[in-house]
Amino acid sequence: MKKKPVMSWVMYDFGNSAFATTIMAAVLPIFYYDVAAKGVNQSLAASYWGYSQSIAVLLVAVLAPLLGAISDYTSSKKKFLMFFAFLGMIASSMLALVGEGDYLLASLLLIIGTIGFSGGNVFYDAFLPEVSDRQSIDKVSSWGFAFGYIGGGILLAINLLMIMKYEWFGLPDTLAGTRLAFISVGIWWLVFSIPLFTNIKESRKQKVIRTKSYPVIGFRRVKQTFKEIRQFKHLLVFLLAFWLFNDGISTIIKMATIYGRDIGIDSSSLIIALLITQFVGIPFTFFFGFLAERISAKKALTLSLYVYLVIVGLGYFMTSALHFYLLAICVGMVQGGAQSLSRSIFGKMVPNDRHAEYFGFYNISAKFSAVFGPFVFALVGQLTGSSRIGILSLIFFFIVGIILLKIVNVEEGERQAVEQTNHLHETVIET
Repeated sequence: MKKKPVMSWVMYDFGNSAFATTIMAAVLPIFYYDVAAKGVNQSLAASYWGYSQSIAVLLVAVLAPLLGAISDYTSSKKKFLMFFAFLGMIASSMLALVGEGDYLLASLLLIIGTIGFSGGNVFYDAFLPEVSDRQSIDKVSSWGFAFGYIGGGILLAINLLMIMKYEWFGLPDTLAGTRLAFISVGIWWLVFSIPLFTNIKESRKQKVIRTKSYPVIGFRRVKQTFKEIRQFKHLLVFLLAFWLFNDGISTIIKMATIYGRDIGIDSSSLIIALLITQFVGIPFTFFFGFLAERISAKKALTLSLYVYLVIVGLGYFMTSALHFYLLAICVGMVQGGAQSLSRSIFGKMVPNDRHAEYFGFYNISAKFSAVFGPFVFALVGQLTGSSRIGILSLIFFFIVGIILLKIVNVEEGERQAVEQTNHLHETVIET
């Protein structure tokens, strides 16, 4: 494990997590609810937010494996990462242009920004097995999420001051502070992406003579991967488990703030609670990396999912800001650990030279689950007139995810990946 590439890799998470905190979780949902969707029925505003999230991640889910296959073939993961990152940075900053009633523009920019953020993460994740080794991958993955909590938390704290103490920044009102917060996300993301863009060199493969267009090559490799992935039983079962429990995790992340707003919790309390989640998450994400070394990554991940079951149950009965603060602490304890260990477990079972392609499929699981979770939340809320009922559906996803995770044998999955690597590499060259 080389320190400079690892630190450059984790600093990207330090930067782009500002989008996850300020845009996806904290500031934009409230701005969307109170400003962009002004004049729209309150329940519909929450539903429109959920639909926008679903459209964005659906587009990424469709594109991820195709782009991953092309980037692996051309050794161009960094180029794809940079393209999507800049897309997200620009869309984040342009949210400052949204005015009252401009919910369509806000939804469009949210979709573009989410495509940039999520699309970039496909290629960012694919670098994990390259900057680490199989002994350090759990730790490095945990570092990435922990630094993400630090970076996202620091900027969220600054953004909170911009909004609540706007006069300190020479701003006229809270709305101006909110608009400046959106611009700051794009700048923050850019600055802390520079180490990765500069210091990580993508390994070059033996040059392959291209006889087809890149889209054709991409589709052929995706088709081939669909066939190959069935050979990796434990990898496939893990993907199914991840699909399910990540549905619950992603829905909690993306819908918690607007859910809290819908049941009457004030904006400042919601942002403070999410700030609590960020900073509680820092030590606990490091802790789960440590715990994985002691009891195995799979057992540590399973433990975090049991805690999520408790969180969902308590969330249904939440009525006050104090309840939201307590749940924010609970989420902070397990969110980073669950996400980082899921990524590292998958990374261990992926064949070499196919990282972007297989992480494209990993992100299909993440993105399609993120489609269904917010969509179900939005649909149930719209049909019943209560967003509380939708939260209970998440219990099913966590329980079935835990059951499937118990079937996975990570060590056997690693062995299969090592055995098949040479064979798969020969197949790719022939193709």
